[in-house]
Amino acid sequence: MDARQVLEQLCEERGQDYASLSRLIGRNSAYIHQFIRRGTPRRLPEAERRLLAQHFGIAEQLLGADAGAAAPTGLTPIALLDLTVSAGPGSVAGSEQPVAQIGFDPAWLNRLTPAGAEELNLVQVQGDSMAPTLLPGDDILVDRSDDVSRVRDGIYVLRMEDSLLVKRLTVHPVTRRVTVQSDNPAYADWPDLALTDINLIGRVIWTGRRVA
Repeated sequence: MDARQVLEQLCEERGQDYASLSRLIGRNSAYIHQFIRRGTPRRLPEAERRLLAQHFGIAEQLLGADAGAAAPTGLTPIALLDLTVSAGPGSVAGSEQPVAQIGFDPAWLNRLTPAGAEELNLVQVQGDSMAPTLLPGDDILVDRSDDVSRVRDGIYVLRMEDSLLVKRLTVHPVTRRVTVQSDNPAYADWPDLALTDINLIGRVIWTGRRVA
């Protein structure tokens, strides 16, 4: 099979759509569709080819690299979205478009979560209600496969009304009602909520912080 056939088969086998895959590599949503269906571009550029090979865990040669091309680095690329989640009363800012790809060692990721790369995203924290645990500007890794179906005590990204928030949840062991908490004591908690009152996006499993 040529690169187009390989990519088409991978998308079918893994349930991935062309538009999401295009955004994953930083291209417009029609890019992969045009490559597979219209033959444009004729060959995948090296940077895009490498990201796709890492994403699917295959050799670059299957996507059109020369036989002597360097082997993949083995890192799993995770999309950093143009999105901030509020650790405070404010609403979400930005969009869900990827602005960068950050590579993680797959064995290290597996120690954090069994989720695939397509279920993980990096977003940035805005506000101080989760200080000192999370600070403004922190990048957090969100596991979207870890949602309301297995909710437990921990830090989650959730949507409430028009805001996308990052908060700590504590779950009552009997009633399964939740309290939405801020680690910063200056902010009030929201106690005794039903799970239907909130929309869980995913669990925060890692954070990265710039050292001043």
